[in-house]
Amino acid sequence: MKTSLNFLAVLLLTSAFSFGQDISKKIDSIIKDNYQKNPNVGISVGFIQNNEEFFTSFGKLNKEGQIDIDKNSLFEIASITKILTSNLIAQAAIEHKLNLDNYIDIYLPKQYVLAKNLKNKIKISDLASHQSGLPDIDFGKLIELNPQQPVSNVTEKTLTDIINNCMELKDYGKYRYSTIGYTLLGQILEKVYGKSYDVIIREKIIIPLKMTQTLTEDFNVKNRTTGYNPEGGAQEFFKWNVTAAAGLIKSNSADMIIYLKAVLNKETNVGKAALITEKIFYKDEKREMGLGTNMMTDEKNTIYMKSGDSMGQSSIICYDRTKNWGIIILLNQRNSKMRQDLLNKIYDTILK
Repeated sequence: MKTSLNFLAVLLLTSAFSFGQDISKKIDSIIKDNYQKNPNVGISVGFIQNNEEFFTSFGKLNKEGQIDIDKNSLFEIASITKILTSNLIAQAAIEHKLNLDNYIDIYLPKQYVLAKNLKNKIKISDLASHQSGLPDIDFGKLIELNPQQPVSNVTEKTLTDIINNCMELKDYGKYRYSTIGYTLLGQILEKVYGKSYDVIIREKIIIPLKMTQTLTEDFNVKNRTTGYNPEGGAQEFFKWNVTAAAGLIKSNSADMIIYLKAVLNKETNVGKAALITEKIFYKDEKREMGLGTNMMTDEKNTIYMKSGDSMGQSSIICYDRTKNWGIIILLNQRNSKMRQDLLNKIYDTILK
């Protein structure tokens, strides 16, 4: 009987390994096919299921060079930074540094003076689920001023003017994507911890998880990809300054798989915080939102995801806690349709 049980255990392990290999081959085939059709777009993909890791990459670090993109190549993850920020907010809630249902008034830096009818209205969770109703930074104008570094013109005064001159929350309680909301969350973190956002994210996520190739302010490294706009023009990596919490992070598929592994592990601080970010804080006929996290649910699956776009790169992260898998897709061109189409094809044909 013992021999039979041992045989069964080996058989199940072998079957799981074979199944994982099959998924990896299928993902690799989809990514390779996409690259062959779009040879000017470099791509790096990481996948994890039940702690089994798989990586595939195609293309060069830049169009002029001969160095291949791999799992260690540096990309802008842009707004995927927001789910790291929301994880930090959830960690702060676990540590009783703040309460997600508290109003932001007591946490804002002193330069912000909310209009009387806005006081005790906006909760921390409203900022994190994009339903605060606050006006946002005008990226269209910023791009006109400086297409390479749009956020360079956003200062503390810019933010103060936007918040202090806001007299009405026109769409409070309705979803509207907000960069300024996550900028404020970064400043709230700085106030409750008494440290800069850069230090906080290093101490709470990057260093504990040993994400040694994930960078913030200093990203002049040899394995950095060159980003390209939709027309093929080269784009600089963003320098996010005061808006750091909305898009600061530069990383690669290897480190983002480390992050996903922590998210899927309920015993880690990141995993415990992720469970909070996965709670539904907003819902309408089109979407469900956690804290910085988009949710998609059908009769069999619930997946959590977040996309990111800079002027020259696109990315998306997605995971299924129940089925214990996660994926990161990084492109060296701003191409939101391609990254979404790739995720949809992988999910619909393999993971669903």
